[in-house]
Amino acid sequence: MKAVTKALFLVVVGLLSQTVQAHFPIMTCELENGMIRCETGFSDGSLTVNKPVTVLDYDDEILLQLKTDSASAVEFSAPEGEYYIRFDSGHEQPVEIDYDEL
Repeated sequence: MKAVTKALFLVVVGLLSQTVQAHFPIMTCELENGMIRCETGFSDGSLTVNKPVTVLDYDDEILLQLKTDSASAVEFSAPEGEYYIRFDSGHEQPVEIDYDEL
């Protein structure tokens, strides 16, 4: 019985240590001269190449659908009106930035 308990303990410790080492998506965006540049990545410094970045209005209608480039970035003209930018890495929760935070 002790061997089973020890094995279960090691499995739980292994799973917890992987959780501690988990990384989460990040995105920063800047508005300059009517252009928006967003840089994406993971908290551990990993790049996020070819990942979706979507610009949506407040009715959740897609205004722009983009993919990150080899530098994990997208660049586009600022849309008219109110909108938000979503980076969905497919890992953890998406990151969202509202237009008034730029």
